[in-house]
Amino acid sequence: MEQEIIDKVKLVLNDWNPLGKNASKIEDLKEYEIEAIDILFYIDFEITSKRPVEVKKQIQRIVKGIITEAFKIDLTNEECRIPAEKIYQIVYEK
Repeated sequence: MEQEIIDKVKLVLNDWNPLGKNASKIEDLKEYEIEAIDILFYIDFEITSKRPVEVKKQIQRIVKGIITEAFKIDLTNEECRIPAEKIYQIVYEK
């Protein structure tokens, strides 16, 4: 996995900052690096469709699942839509 892509996904997650003020309370957050790597892994592992609309929905589901599981927070699909679209652009529109 290319470090440049990981860094770009980390930037998306940092800009979004789903934890809000609670991010400062997580000692090993590392600018969402682990979550960025997990998201990219699952994109590579799970996405089989070539249709952009389906791929974006799958990325949205992956983002929601990873962030929800990692931090035990509730997110809506809508809250994950914009970060998922930005990650789609990073991964598929290089």
